[in-house]
Amino acid sequence: MGVVSTLLGTLLNDRYRLEARIGTGGMSTVYRALDETLERQVAIKLMNREIASDSDQLERFRREARAVAQLSHPHIVGVIDAGEDHGRPYIVFEYVEGETLKERIRRLGQLPIGEAVAYAIEIARALGAAHARHIVHRDVKPQNVLIDEEGSAKVTDFGIARTLDEDGLTQDGRVLGTTDYVSPEQALGHDVSGQSDLYSLGVVLYEMLTGQVPFRGENQVAVAMQHVREEIPDVRALRPEVSASLAAVIDRATAKDLRDRYRSDEELIADLEDVLALEAARSGTATGEATAVIATLPRRARKRVPLRVRRPEWLALLALVAVIAAIGVIVFVVLRGGERGTGTSGDRATGVGSGGQTEQLREIGLKGDSARDYDPDGDATEHADETAFAVDKDPSTFWSTETYEANDLQKAGVGLTVDVSPGAVLRRMVVRTPTPGFTADVYITAGDVPESIDDPAWRRVAGPVRVGGRESIDLDSAGQEARHVLLWITKLPPGGDRVEISEIALYR
Repeated sequence: MGVVSTLLGTLLNDRYRLEARIGTGGMSTVYRALDETLERQVAIKLMNREIASDSDQLERFRREARAVAQLSHPHIVGVIDAGEDHGRPYIVFEYVEGETLKERIRRLGQLPIGEAVAYAIEIARALGAAHARHIVHRDVKPQNVLIDEEGSAKVTDFGIARTLDEDGLTQDGRVLGTTDYVSPEQALGHDVSGQSDLYSLGVVLYEMLTGQVPFRGENQVAVAMQHVREEIPDVRALRPEVSASLAAVIDRATAKDLRDRYRSDEELIADLEDVLALEAARSGTATGEATAVIATLPRRARKRVPLRVRRPEWLALLALVAVIAAIGVIVFVVLRGGERGTGTSGDRATGVGSGGQTEQLREIGLKGDSARDYDPDGDATEHADETAFAVDKDPSTFWSTETYEANDLQKAGVGLTVDVSPGAVLRRMVVRTPTPGFTADVYITAGDVPESIDDPAWRRVAGPVRVGGRESIDLDSAGQEARHVLLWITKLPPGGDRVEISEIALYR
């Protein structure tokens, strides 16, 4: 340790003054240093003197400098310079003020889901840039991801990276990388490709969501063999609120068989982007780095994110507009003397009257808080925070049931009620869903919502109906006025584990 400390204050090549040691490894030590020429902070990786005479290690270190010098990406720590001082090679990197992703996980435990997915996207984009140049990182772990002061992720330490178009310098069978994140093929000493980095990233994502690595053992070899032989534990066992879509991404990224794993960075990134959009739609908010990454999503995914999340700077303006509009509505209603029901949106639909004649149906304008989850046979709650998405006129947002096992609700049903107070004679319900194929009935009641589906106050006016992507359901209300209407889901879609409702419209 004394030998290392004597280096502090050393001036490398009359330019870089070593100020503090910030990291160390078997081959090199990393220092914070001052670039006295440009008067800025930098990070310098200096090869340890005791192994500088090892020609293989020296070549690996030089190869790292060549490899990372090719990479220019906002989520990769950039190389500024490289050189040798008195026979000791060094690499100069941009200095990133902040913390490692590992430190962030230790500090926070489980990261917010949106933030974890956002960091996974940034890391995957960085790896994609490296893989495009045929460079495999081979040691993807949260210790090698820096979080800067703005909250952005930057991948560092390509110390055991190698290009795919040259022979490696490691002996056959030698395992490189940290075994907590090592891919099965790397643990077995086989050739690795970019898919190996994607496996490691899948494990990092698992740790961000759960606060712990998937496998533990008495030693590194025991952990490595678990990666070879055992499936990654179900992330939802430790974090139940993780969506099935996100869990599926982790499962595919960490598949043992390369044929089942993501084949490319682009495939993984596309799925992560879709998941981030869905998470933002489900929660209705985005915080931290998730907000920044949402702004970079491709149009395909970005259009699924609610406008209030995509453009938070518009919130104040929209709030002002909403107040003005509300005042206008109040004045309009007062001047007209009021009108029954919740008002109309002006939309029209064609219906058939009791005499067989064609009639024009009018859509009922629904209040933003008119929808409620209905789970009388379960725990009495079913994503209550998402119900507004079913009546917000935004098909990219949705309310969803909880996730169920084995395509079975294991109860009579679950549903969504809509308040149409003070009342209306309903003629049609239109349902939009991204999970078509489920079965549902429609009920109405003239009073408060009954506590049980078996209560005679409920009157079934349609069903059972197999609901498609956009299902128009005629309601047989026999002239009875409804104060509440219920979409009662009795069967999940084939092969599905939940139902999502993006929009409900009612007509009279």
